[in-house]
Amino acid sequence: MPGSHADLIPAARGTEPADAVYRNAEIFDVFSCTWERNDLAIKSGTIVGIGRSYRGLRERDLHGKYLVPGLIDAHVHIESSLLAPPEYARLVASHGTTTVIADPHEIANVAGKDGIEYMLAGRRGAPVDILYMLPSCVPATPFDIGGATLDAGALSGFVGRDGILGLGEMMNVPGVLAGDEEITRKLALVRIRDGHAPLLSGMDLNAYILAGPDSDHECTTREEAAEKLRRGMYLFVREGSTEKNIAALVPVITPCNVSRCSFSTDDCHADLLAREGHIDRCIRKAMSCGFEPELAIRMATLSPAERFGLSDRGALAPGRRADFCIVDNPCTFSVRETFSRGKPVAEYTSPAAVPALSPAIRCTTPSPEQIRLSGKGHARVIGLVPGQIITGSLFFDLDASLLPDLKRDLLKVVVCNRYGRGTVGTGIAHGFGFKDGAIAASVSHDAHNIIAAGAGDDSILSAISAVIRAGGGMAAVHGKEATVLPLDCAGLMSTLPAHKVVAALDDLRAVSTKIGGIADPFMYLSFLALTVIPSLRITDRGLFDGITFRDVPVF
Repeated sequence: MPGSHADLIPAARGTEPADAVYRNAEIFDVFSCTWERNDLAIKSGTIVGIGRSYRGLRERDLHGKYLVPGLIDAHVHIESSLLAPPEYARLVASHGTTTVIADPHEIANVAGKDGIEYMLAGRRGAPVDILYMLPSCVPATPFDIGGATLDAGALSGFVGRDGILGLGEMMNVPGVLAGDEEITRKLALVRIRDGHAPLLSGMDLNAYILAGPDSDHECTTREEAAEKLRRGMYLFVREGSTEKNIAALVPVITPCNVSRCSFSTDDCHADLLAREGHIDRCIRKAMSCGFEPELAIRMATLSPAERFGLSDRGALAPGRRADFCIVDNPCTFSVRETFSRGKPVAEYTSPAAVPALSPAIRCTTPSPEQIRLSGKGHARVIGLVPGQIITGSLFFDLDASLLPDLKRDLLKVVVCNRYGRGTVGTGIAHGFGFKDGAIAASVSHDAHNIIAAGAGDDSILSAISAVIRAGGGMAAVHGKEATVLPLDCAGLMSTLPAHKVVAALDDLRAVSTKIGGIADPFMYLSFLALTVIPSLRITDRGLFDGITFRDVPVF
């Protein structure tokens, strides 16, 4: 938060030299969404002024290059990158990001308070300011049993700590609407409370907002986004590995409401971040949809800063942190350099490694009998939706004993509890497209049990076995060969450098392509167990209807 800058007044007045002056830059004014050709002066990691008369101990002529404030991600789960926080920060910083608002509920569902402490420790010394929202739903619903439970009492000990901003996405919509006492206590802990309310509308939306959550990143249609904006919510426009909502939502954003709109990457694997970018990718995607560059940059900077009360950043103005990036052209928005507190992010040294948390894999491979489905007739089938994490609730006439049905793309999907409970759930999915083999992972939101899908029971069991042997990870099976990315931190993240994780993801993609899979099959797979997203899901209990919030049979 901003403090007294009395010691910087002489530099701001020009009676003392600044540490650095960047001359002849096109400086983006986020307050008016215009550009100003001028010089930027910095001292002690803070912007002291804009003007032609500043002197600097170091001076650099930018020759008309563009300066924009450091980019801010309004909602992200670092764990989904498969990278530990310091390595994640190093990767996204290279794309212009200087602040992320992260919700550590993935690792909290596995390791509870220890998971949050691990993520907090990972922010020290990073080139990106990692700020956290406390996970509000551990477990995601009362039905889901993972590795931990965090009530309001457990969360209260984190309130006020450095790096903690507020309460993360409140996913238990039925609990909010029912006035659940424990949820009410959580919402009362802090002032800033993120929401999570896919497809919620009308009077139920009114009641949800009344209870306290005032942002949403789950909108998938223009109509849904417009209603939530009209009711006073902040809109986080999401573009992740599988959650692709920018094209549908940017038409609702105008100069009048852009202050209420930000970008979110939510869930992105490391390979997407490395190759296509982070929030800079969101800016480029919005512009490709006809969105004005200036409004896109506003969404990526001042809008999230104001939503989270971060008045020390989000703009290139006196008294703000010297977080900025250099781009050649705002219409192509290719980041050339990033600066955090006035220092090039390339000069940040790697912080000391934080010891990885135990993977918490306490299970054995299920038997063929445990994943067997029986039944014949009208069957519920999980329907993948391309570019979204919502699913369809489909019905097919089939004989379970004849699965997989490759002609109709009907494959088994299996979840086995990784916390020693021995429970196994089996369902049917449509949309993976596998013709052979299988994939499995210990990343399955939010309980993070082991989940697998494939074109045959033997392949499914082989993939699950590979994950268990690795102590957590992601595995793809083709024939008798298993390709594995071990995830040695809580079964969610790797402690390897980003380039090695990207290489391992490439190997997994090569196998999934051989077996005929869709793009990003592991990300789609990871969300099939998330019971707070409509409509049909799979857990270690079996099928779950995310609309009626109850377990349902396959037949």
